[in-house]
Amino acid sequence: MKLSKICQEIHLELLEEDREIDGLHTLSEATSSQISFFNDIKYVNQLATTKAGAVFIDEKHAPLLPQTTIALITDEAYLKLALTSKFFAHKIETKGGHPSMGEECDIDKRVRFGKEVTLGDNVTIMAGAYIGDKSVIGSNTLIYPNVTIYHHSEIGENCIFHAGVVIGGDGYGFAHTKSGEHIKIYQNGNTVIEDNVEIGANTTIDRAVFGTTYIRKGTKLDNLIQIGHNCDLGEHSLMAGQAGLAGSTTTGRNVIIGGQVGTAGHIHIGAFSTIAGKSGITKSLEGGKTYAGFPAIEHISWLKIQAKIAGLIKKRK
Repeated sequence: MKLSKICQEIHLELLEEDREIDGLHTLSEATSSQISFFNDIKYVNQLATTKAGAVFIDEKHAPLLPQTTIALITDEAYLKLALTSKFFAHKIETKGGHPSMGEECDIDKRVRFGKEVTLGDNVTIMAGAYIGDKSVIGSNTLIYPNVTIYHHSEIGENCIFHAGVVIGGDGYGFAHTKSGEHIKIYQNGNTVIEDNVEIGANTTIDRAVFGTTYIRKGTKLDNLIQIGHNCDLGEHSLMAGQAGLAGSTTTGRNVIIGGQVGTAGHIHIGAFSTIAGKSGITKSLEGGKTYAGFPAIEHISWLKIQAKIAGLIKKRK
């Protein structure tokens, strides 16, 4: 889409040479044919090195951009991103197609496929499942009833998805107008589930805003888990039921997360960490340790605090 056309549609003035735009991405990942945005001072150091073709940015910080990047001046960069995201969203339609299948697949006749779906060998898909456009499912994967896999999802080999799993639904992303309205940010990334992953019933894994949400190889997820957009859950990790990762949470390998644990977004949990049930993680955690409580702290410290509280109660009695 021409940058001039985008600017016209979202009511911005383009003062520089026009160019073709094929998508959106972050400052660090955007290419010369993509638009990015700047609305958080903690990313100011990325302005000078971005390769984005254009950036939604306020007038104060625009001089920090490289000469090759067009500054699209606005005091509502995040809102303009949301409005632009719609132009690059996948077209949703009901018309499907026949998948390209490997050998010895077992597909129930009540399964629906989008266009250009690819299945490996020995894939089993049970009744009521839907596999979206251009999705790929690796060999020996088992899909139980009523699983939904949205468009452009990539599923590895030897995976098991239990009933009601949803892969690649939209992440929870909205920009807000000055008058308090909420404008959808279309989620134009995808979801990748690597090999040997098992996902419990009614677990949901959101697609990325741009880029990819990853569930790495060998990870096992319980029922009723929520993984937000742009998360990256490390290989061979374990998560118990009703736990949730907010958007852009990343972890190292072999992380164990107990039931009903919740995280803030944009944090990292180090490899070989264990998080006790019902903990609330508000900041990044060092690997190789056990944590508990809200906000989550090292488990031994949390136990000492609980003992102190119990002692105070006894004294009052």
